[in-house]
Amino acid sequence: MNAAAPEAGYRARTFTVGDGTQLYFRDYGDRLSTKTAVFCLSGLTRNSKDFHRLAMRMAAERRVVALDYRGRGRSDYDQNPQNYQPETYVRDVLDLAAVTSVHRAIVIGTSLGGLVAMGLAVARPTLLAGVVMNDIGPEIPAAAIARIGSYAGKDESYGSWAEAVAECKNRYGLAHPGKSDADWDDLTHDSFVEKAGRIVPDYDIRIAKARPSGTPPDLWALFGALANVPVLAIRGDLSDVLTAATFDKMADVKPDLIRVTVPNCGHNPVLDEPEVRAALDPLVARIDGRETTHG
Repeated sequence: MNAAAPEAGYRARTFTVGDGTQLYFRDYGDRLSTKTAVFCLSGLTRNSKDFHRLAMRMAAERRVVALDYRGRGRSDYDQNPQNYQPETYVRDVLDLAAVTSVHRAIVIGTSLGGLVAMGLAVARPTLLAGVVMNDIGPEIPAAAIARIGSYAGKDESYGSWAEAVAECKNRYGLAHPGKSDADWDDLTHDSFVEKAGRIVPDYDIRIAKARPSGTPPDLWALFGALANVPVLAIRGDLSDVLTAATFDKMADVKPDLIRVTVPNCGHNPVLDEPEVRAALDPLVARIDGRETTHG
């Protein structure tokens, strides 16, 4: 594992997985903390930057690790785009756990990250001290998949940051009607990067070309693997990805599920909303207590 000089509140680190791909992650907080570590896993086209504010807050007491999946942010782009599959991300997270020597973690997964968390519950259930599923569930409507597909993998570039901000507002404005100009500027800089004088997506656009390998898994069966894991499910009340019906069914399947709905928000909450903090902080404290008792 390679380490760079500390940046703004975190250590920039890289490691290489078995197929030679180098992955990047942000490493926040005290690596020797006795509090339960946190792994942050982003959405399909997203990266570790999405979790900076949350990580800075949580790192006051614990280690927080935020990964750039392969093909995102500072991680290598995969030479074979067919490797852009959830099962690959699960293996990469297990490698991340190994190189960071984290044996138990609370996994906070936004969208795709929540699906990866469910995969971890099958592949390595002992890793999961708790899970936060941010605006994702075991059923995703076809219309939401089509909407995401309309921009994921789009070969786009802009001549200025102002143009890129305008595109972000156009793309996500209905889902986030309460965002300020500063919020939109932050989101844009977390979504795009400047290369060769152009503003381009900060991910490998070939991720949209990856086709599912084999028979798609039963996501309800994967969710069932979380039966004995403390889980907080978060939904934006305007979300088209996690519907109210699926949200209710998740509670039926898992009666101890903690649920939070963020008002005036679509896909997806950014995790610093008061409603989220009011549920997340007590859950993390309870998990810390349980890990100390049973660890």
